Amino acid sequence: MLKEFKEFITGGNVIEFAVAVIMAGAIGAVVKGFVSNIVMPVVGMFMGDVSLADMKHVLSEAVVDASGKVTTPENAITYGAWIDTIINLVIVGFVMFMIVKSYNKMKKKEEEAPAAPAGPSQEDLLTEIRDLLSKK
Repeated sequence: MLKEFKEFITGGNVIEFAVAVIMAGAIGAVVKGFVSNIVMPVVGMFMGDVSLADMKHVLSEAVVDASGKVTTPENAITYGAWIDTIINLVIVGFVMFMIVKSYNKMKKKEEEAPAAPAGPSQEDLLTEIRDLLSKK
């Protein structure tokens, strides 16, 4: 059983999967940074200099005691952050689509590569030998 596990874990599929998970995490982080730091400020500018991530619907206000300490935090639906997440999802999906599309295109080119031309057939070689012998 240990031998089977060793073969499984060192097999190509597991390693490829691990690389894919790490790459997806990295791509997700890059896209999240892109959306949060570049796209959303531009969207907010067109919405009247409003930060979309700060948009929310407050269900109940925060309760503050006499010393200014928050005793009960605010309860709010942060729909701006949800919109930010949806935009992240769409961009990550598009990036992954482009990666898979280019991988499939590259794989297709490898499959379509013409096979090396076959050498002369056995009959051609025998005919050539016969012709050479008949010239002597």
